[in-house]
Amino acid sequence: MSTTTSAGEHPPAPLDDETLVARARQGDVRAYEQLVLRYQGPMFRLASRMLASRSDAEDVVQEVFLTAWRRLGQLQEDAAFVGWLYRATTNRCLNHIRARRPVAEADYETTESPRAETRPEHAVQVSAQLEALEKALQQLTAEQRACWLLREAHGRSYDEIGRIVGTNSTAVRGRIARARAQLAEVMRPWR
Repeated sequence: MSTTTSAGEHPPAPLDDETLVARARQGDVRAYEQLVLRYQGPMFRLASRMLASRSDAEDVVQEVFLTAWRRLGQLQEDAAFVGWLYRATTNRCLNHIRARRPVAEADYETTESPRAETRPEHAVQVSAQLEALEKALQQLTAEQRACWLLREAHGRSYDEIGRIVGTNSTAVRGRIARARAQLAEVMRPWR
């Protein structure tokens, strides 16, 4: 008997995070690979913008996922996996920033290039704006940058950011407000 599906059938729906985490915790490497594929992009974008270095971000994300695999048994709730990844990535980046002072020149390969179908003059302007934003982000304190990126680029709530960076939501709001004010000042010429 054949196990192939007919042309009209749909492939099975992807498994949710909790199911994948539970299976990975039981040693299912394929389930963990699915989690890595699902979250390596967001973790890399966070790390690359915090560190302004593609290679450092790649190293951090690789370390985070290796550590997460080794410590998966310590995770109290399967649903907490994504928050755990954000916290681990943010903390690893903050530690990396503290260890490498002063801040090195930014590696602007991390910014996504404008789409090819845009007008060349517009593409140049967008690239310049992205470069200016990357430079402005590097002028923020590491804590402000982490909070701002988690909120603005990753859509995390103030409470969740507080748990990730180890502070309360009031401190997070203050850091984000200061970051927004500083970024608005630096980016004023681009308005």
